[in-house]
Amino acid sequence: MSLHPIHGHADLCGSIAAARARDTLPAALLLHGPRGVGKQRLALWIAQLDLCEAPSPSGPCGTCRSCRMALRLEHPDVHWFFPLPRPKKAGSPEKMADALEAARFARLDEMRNTPLQSPTIEAATGIYLAAARSLRKRAQSRPSMSDRQVFIIGDADTLVPQEASPEAANALLKLLEEPPRDTRFILTSSAPGSLLDTIRSRTVPLLVRPLPENDVVDFLVQADVDPEQARVAARLSGGAIGRALGYLPVGDEPGPLEQERREAFGLLQAALSEGPGAGFAAGLGRGVTKARALLGMLGALEVWLRDLAAVAAGRPDVVVNADGVPWLTRKASTATIQPEAVAQTLARLDQAALQARGNVNPQLLVAGLVAELRMILAPPPTAKDPRHVR
Repeated sequence: MSLHPIHGHADLCGSIAAARARDTLPAALLLHGPRGVGKQRLALWIAQLDLCEAPSPSGPCGTCRSCRMALRLEHPDVHWFFPLPRPKKAGSPEKMADALEAARFARLDEMRNTPLQSPTIEAATGIYLAAARSLRKRAQSRPSMSDRQVFIIGDADTLVPQEASPEAANALLKLLEEPPRDTRFILTSSAPGSLLDTIRSRTVPLLVRPLPENDVVDFLVQADVDPEQARVAARLSGGAIGRALGYLPVGDEPGPLEQERREAFGLLQAALSEGPGAGFAAGLGRGVTKARALLGMLGALEVWLRDLAAVAAGRPDVVVNADGVPWLTRKASTATIQPEAVAQTLARLDQAALQARGNVNPQLLVAGLVAELRMILAPPPTAKDPRHVR
């Protein structure tokens, strides 16, 4: 299998190719933008351009040996690192490094076979100190086939929270400050503000913008996705092909992002239900560990809350979750939801996401969040409230 052709971002690709042709492309880049917008695919395209045997001012040739190997994720001088679950039973640093390398190569093999399918990973992931040290060691060696090497660090913001210290990030600082000759580093991040200031200062940022919705639809249809499914996924994706793929079904099961969307809708229903018991039930439905696994669902809940505000403000045309408009309209009217109240819930949601990144019980987090959303969106009537019944 081969990587799919890069889709969209034509202007950015043209600027990068022109800078590469002039030999003015910085040695350390930071590609940042919304999650799933194509940052890592663009990083792989830059790596292919760097190693292409006959590049043009518009990009890599796509046919030389280096291009073919890069497209198959087999080029020995393209080193792609990304977050992985922490290996179990890897006591020593050496065993940890070996286990992470084995897991990385196994994941690369999955990508070769199913390049458009995101993995379902329930455990917390990160780029650990052992991986950063392996990267540094590789960078100090000579290229295997070409005259240069390219190192891609996907989701580089996950370098920071590992092992309760910034050691993994600090392990790369020297490399970024003084990159080895003929070596390029490409970091990607959906949360560049989470990176160490010292890392951001050593990289040149490039913003990767969302694509127009129709471009996402076109990509999915070309990948043999049903046109109606493609339109729904594109609307939900916010202009990010990677996210659109996550809304598509996998066999008979909903995609991972679709599952998060449904779970988030369930929490909103619980918050606006008749009694407070739904919030406790939602909390009990969670495990007592792996709070970080809630982050995707909390992000989906934010979209539902914004949709609720849009409906309450009389703008159902801008709703992202179009299939929820009838329910949102009914709740916005019967519960007299005010757009300002929805805005308050977003601040509480930010707090919940921060708690989820720490050592918190997911059951308590979800039950408490639903209860607070309920108090904000549908507070009990008071004597001065026109809804009060004597």
